[in-house]
Amino acid sequence: MQPSRLTYFTAFALFASLAAPALFSQAANNNQPRHYYVFNLGVPGGGTIATPASVNNAGWVAGAAFQSGNTSEHAELWVGVPLDLGTFGGPNSAVAWPNKNNQGEIAGIAETSEANPLQENWSCALANFPTITNQVCLGFVWKDGVMSALPTLGGYDGYAAGNNNRGQVAGWAENTVHDSTCVPPQVLQFEPVIWGPALGQLTQLPPLSGDVDGAATAINDQGQAVGISGICDQAVGRYTAKHAVLWENGVTTNLGNFDGGVAWNTPTAINNRGEVVGFANLANTPSGELNPIAFVWTKSQPIQQLPLLGQDGNSLAWGINNLGQVVGQSVGATSARAFLYQNGTITDLNALTSPDSALYLLLANDINDRGEITGFALDSTTGDTVGFLAVPEPGTGAEQPSAAGHTTSRSIEIPPNLLRQMPGFGRFALGAIGTK
Repeated sequence: MQPSRLTYFTAFALFASLAAPALFSQAANNNQPRHYYVFNLGVPGGGTIATPASVNNAGWVAGAAFQSGNTSEHAELWVGVPLDLGTFGGPNSAVAWPNKNNQGEIAGIAETSEANPLQENWSCALANFPTITNQVCLGFVWKDGVMSALPTLGGYDGYAAGNNNRGQVAGWAENTVHDSTCVPPQVLQFEPVIWGPALGQLTQLPPLSGDVDGAATAINDQGQAVGISGICDQAVGRYTAKHAVLWENGVTTNLGNFDGGVAWNTPTAINNRGEVVGFANLANTPSGELNPIAFVWTKSQPIQQLPLLGQDGNSLAWGINNLGQVVGQSVGATSARAFLYQNGTITDLNALTSPDSALYLLLANDINDRGEITGFALDSTTGDTVGFLAVPEPGTGAEQPSAAGHTTSRSIEIPPNLLRQMPGFGRFALGAIGTK
């Protein structure tokens, strides 16, 4: 694909831009959530699952698409047409976290053709890929059709998560230390890092005092980064996420928790106002189990739980825009649904779409400053898990939500075969909640 071709918005984002000025003013001042047009982004990789994770202010949607057979996935960019970003020679790649760069830079993870000499599973496969290959996985930056590998701290593996408009990428990377706090097959210690702004530039961030490992998940345009701090453990969440932290001007700050600082306390996004969202384990959770509640943190207010949706018992916040709108996933015993949180009210995103839509929105992963939302949905006509882009309708908005903080739900029971196929970290819900 020619670089000039990538300057075009998606057709969906272009449609939304016609009403953008009204959307900005009304979204900021209207307590009523708006209705949405929902576009089916399909399953472009030849498999039956697609998982968009990011939508920037240019309308670029990025994520991953399972390949034929659903045993591998490739990073995917939707810019008018789907574009397979490829790998470093291995079977898998993905854009797994919200990317906030509007200059055509995409951050993600990709496997190489090289086997990991220590046979580590590593975060990429454990968190995102459909199979564990034990191949080396590196963070990448993609721009103008070129995928560039990001350096590690001397170890084999790395992981690139979120990015900003300054060319900085948040993530984590292995060093050469054999860490006694690791749970086999993980061997090497890993630390939170910021790559950039120059290609190849790498800055290591300090974990919280007393911790030995960590990971950075998101970074805003002010250079404020958020992530997790703890021990090596399995290299995915859990005890690596003893503490949710903020890095600013060389200082590591504990954002707080609800479980006393045990496990799964994970910031996922930070906007340019310094507002942080994520998920954290509830109090009295058995050690190591995943029992999350979505949270928001600001400098003026300590960590606070978002209200639960209906009778659901868990939730995870994945994205926040510069207007303070939050998206994520609400989870019940056998159900999952995308949510939108704004002005103190949480709403089932399905209740804001056409009731005869073939798509049931399972998870909302990111929201841009236009209010456009991306994530993945169950397509009732095919049974596929497809990507979606939800665009706010111009107009007066939806009906006023009830005092309980939720609208009429389209919650459905998720078929067992889909439960087993739901993507993992990055998408912990359903099969993982209540397990170690």
